[in-house]
Amino acid sequence: MLDLSIIIVNYNTKKMTLDCIRSVVNNTKGITYEIILVDNASIDGSVKLMRPLIKKYPLRVIANKKNLGFGEANNQGIKKGKGRYFLLLNTDTLIKDNLLMEMVKWMDSHPDVGIVSCALKNKNGTLQGGGGYFPTLFRVFAWMSFLEDIPGLDKIIKPFHPMHSQSPIYKGEKFFKKSSELDWVTGAFFLFRREVFEEVGFFDKAYFMYTEEVDYCFRAKKAGWKIWYLPYWSIIHFGGGSSTREFPILSEYKGIKTFYRKNMPSWQFPILRFFLKTGALLRIIILGMIKGREAAVTYVKAFSIA
Repeated sequence: MLDLSIIIVNYNTKKMTLDCIRSVVNNTKGITYEIILVDNASIDGSVKLMRPLIKKYPLRVIANKKNLGFGEANNQGIKKGKGRYFLLLNTDTLIKDNLLMEMVKWMDSHPDVGIVSCALKNKNGTLQGGGGYFPTLFRVFAWMSFLEDIPGLDKIIKPFHPMHSQSPIYKGEKFFKKSSELDWVTGAFFLFRREVFEEVGFFDKAYFMYTEEVDYCFRAKKAGWKIWYLPYWSIIHFGGGSSTREFPILSEYKGIKTFYRKNMPSWQFPILRFFLKTGALLRIIILGMIKGREAAVTYVKAFSIA
């Protein structure tokens, strides 16, 4: 059995994907691994570009005839993977140093941890959000009402998205400079054990993209696994490689609704929708004034989705 199966889902990002694969190959030593590229019906010539690399790199290519979404495409890679560990890796990332070997060794020495992620950094070295806490009704209310931005309350709330909070505790990079046990970590770099998969199963294809990793971590935690964020290691994450600006926002609204339908008591769902719609209205007004018409239009769409 290999140490690691690296699953990369591509959708019209052939240049980024090629750079990502090369960064893995050039910076990974001391472990056995494979790269499984799942292409979601790209029209930019991605598959044609990648197929010759099979002879050069430990690479397999799965070419889909339609875009199956992030979770379902990763399921295809997991099904084919031969590793003791699986790593879901975004195409818009670059691996540096020998962090994959080091993180596999860390996991080997922490058998109670099922899922980990490392720090995500912008090109200029600043940190991005890498995870958070499950979206309870109180946390969704605090997020939608900007309550989590009040200094001091964030310690009590433990936000769904710590990086989104404007408080001194979570603002910018402070929270993500420290190792911590979280409820969920980002799907951009999502390293987990085969044993977790054997207990939890595949990603839920009800999520097209965004929030599927929150759902997966929720299931893993219910099964007794710990989830850690480890900023001692980091990758570069460019972000937004294959989506528009509004796509993550709208997808997250859809994803949280799916999460609640599946995982929470039914009486909570209408309350969730009320909070999401209220939050969208606030953002139409506030962000519309601050950022302009484009932001307002995005949250008009979010309101209709909520």
